[in-house]
Amino acid sequence: MIRRTWIARLVVAAVAVLATTATPAKAGIIPVSVTVTPEAGNFRWTYSIVLPTDMKLQSGNYFTIYDFGGLVPGSIVAPDGWSASVMNATTPPVGLKPTDDPNAPDITFTYNGPIIPTGQVGLGNFWAVSTVGNSAVTEFVAQNPQFSTGNIDRNIVETIAPAPAGTVITPPGVPEPATLALTALGLPLIALARRRMKKA
Repeated sequence: MIRRTWIARLVVAAVAVLATTATPAKAGIIPVSVTVTPEAGNFRWTYSIVLPTDMKLQSGNYFTIYDFGGLVPGSIVAPDGWSASVMNATTPPVGLKPTDDPNAPDITFTYNGPIIPTGQVGLGNFWAVSTVGNSAVTEFVAQNPQFSTGNIDRNIVETIAPAPAGTVITPPGVPEPATLALTALGLPLIALARRRMKKA
């Protein structure tokens, strides 16, 4: 049984709308889906990660998933060319201030492979096993350079992770205010995309 979360579906829809309207992505490394799969009494959390247009990836670039509750030691898996580390109270990139529970582990994936010179590519699936199947909204932080300028891009987006102990769980049918705002912003883009398709 595979359960795909409602936030993940919304992120995928937003990315699809942006692609349809030909608007270049401005954020760096981002998660486009999160899948939760029961596994031997625990839960495997899989993050599908993308490098957007006008981004590149080089050794030392990284992303962090904050507050991954119930992490099972030794369960983290990353694609070739990536390493993983775990710590509490992770120092974020300069200028970013993610919410970080110092009692919950953060997982950082660091790239060690050859340069990927341009974006709009999938970086693969990254996963870890948790004793927790319930999700909580957390933050995903990344650092990598832009392709066109070489400037370092530092971005922060919401994602979900296993709820740390003591976290108030948001029911699946009650979206966060930020999610509602994203939906409201996406509706005009969908209408614009449909008009363009009709004219074509």
